[in-house]
Amino acid sequence: HVQLVESGGDSVQAGGSLRLSCAASGYTVSRYCMGWFRQAPGKEREGVAVISAGGATSYADSVKGRFTISKLNALNNNSKATLYLQMNILEADDTAMYYCAWGPSSAMPAIQARGIMSPAYFAFWGQGTQVTVS
Repeated sequence: HVQLVESGGDSVQAGGSLRLSCAASGYTVSRYCMGWFRQAPGKEREGVAVISAGGATSYADSVKGRFTISKLNALNNNSKATLYLQMNILEADDTAMYYCAWGPSSAMPAIQARGIMSPAYFAFWGQGTQVTVS
């Protein structure tokens, strides 16, 4: 059972930066996909950025050039990793609850083929961390 715990959310002024973290554990496969999604009040959950186990990445157009997704695998432990989202030049429209997600390796090619980061591709979710930009 995959467990995901996010942290790093905060209230910042427009133009500022934040780095979100997600501690992932409990998976038993070496090929997978992880990502960051966000959901603002009254809006659907949307994909922000995803990364494959091999390091391939994909970003939503709205965050390209401002956000960077990365992943650090735990030493000597293939079932743990930390996912990051470095967010720069934050805008009011970035205000949302941010969620970490974990899915099978098939998620990345599906996203790349369709150009859509669908939450349906991901099976496990964290509880979320709030980002507020004013």
